Amino acid sequence: MSELTKIAVHNRTSDFDSYRAARVKSLFNAESGCNFDLEAELDLTGDWQIGVVVGPSGSGKSSIGKVIFGENLIHDYTQGWAADSPIIDEIAPDGDFNEVTGALANVGLGDVPAWLRPFRVLSNGEQFRAGLARLICTRPERVVVDEFTSVVDRQIARIGSQAFQKAWRRTNPNGKVVLLTPHYDILDWVQPDWVFDTKSREFERGRLRQRPKIELEVFKTDGSYWHYFKPHYYLDLPMPPAAEYFVGTVDGELACHLAVAPLFTANGYRATRLVTMPEWQGAGVGVRFLEWVCQYHLEGNGRKNKKIPTFFHTSHPQLCAALRRSKRWVQTSAILYGDNKTRSARSMTKSRGNIKMNLGYGGHFRAVQGFKYIGERI
Repeated sequence: MSELTKIAVHNRTSDFDSYRAARVKSLFNAESGCNFDLEAELDLTGDWQIGVVVGPSGSGKSSIGKVIFGENLIHDYTQGWAADSPIIDEIAPDGDFNEVTGALANVGLGDVPAWLRPFRVLSNGEQFRAGLARLICTRPERVVVDEFTSVVDRQIARIGSQAFQKAWRRTNPNGKVVLLTPHYDILDWVQPDWVFDTKSREFERGRLRQRPKIELEVFKTDGSYWHYFKPHYYLDLPMPPAAEYFVGTVDGELACHLAVAPLFTANGYRATRLVTMPEWQGAGVGVRFLEWVCQYHLEGNGRKNKKIPTFFHTSHPQLCAALRRSKRWVQTSAILYGDNKTRSARSMTKSRGNIKMNLGYGGHFRAVQGFKYIGERI
């Protein structure tokens, strides 16, 4: 028989004897109603990584969080950030760069421009994810996160919960985290090992929860949608000539963008301007979208109906790692330094009918890596 962890919370406030406190007691008969008592038995033995205490405000979640491990280990992700330093420098400053960028991408903060901003100027959703990334890099053995997903909109809460649980389980297999939240809608996304509901006082362990499906729809469109995605793209470059454009939506909301231009000199197409909206980052939507469009071209649905592969270049370290792991992609190049920008500008001028171009690719220090989509190999 497993040994149960007994939780007892007894908060006493009825002993306040100020004039106003006494008057409230006499008017509303609140002598004992202002006290709070909660007792519960939780089976926290054995192997588990993620637990959730869920319930409405004022139902004792924070009080449980303070005593659940026998000591107060509540983590506040908003504290400890420098006011004038980008978050990329504030997360595990002595740690590995790839680990930090990996943690940011794993929790859904793959929006590269946000990495260069201080924590204080980030949106609520970005702050939430940055805090989770820092927690993942810290790898605590035991920690409690209060008000989990409370200050972010529900879409970011659900996707962020899924991204966090996947990253936590993969990078900290021996760590135990307890999430305190008033929101029941994240349970199927965070897929906890156990749940205690402070409203019903019920403890549940071992229930298999299935993450809701994300139905992605892809549309072929024109370049007019790019301005919605451009703020989340980390380069400022002209749109590719002769490109066709694709947009992915979930429940009618814009989620992904991609442009595909002919690259027939290399017997292929070139995919570029891949952007996944922040609220969908960390859910795997971006790679699914990219591969759908590449498969569309491989099957001969692109310009000139050629059944040829699509090339894709990126400097995003986590996207590079994901494509290297996939059997649908082969890596074709890895360039540490940018190409000659002047030569690129001349080439672009020629391709546009000798119209003078002052812009060009290259002249940067991005570690660009190239991949080719080949589809499923039988």
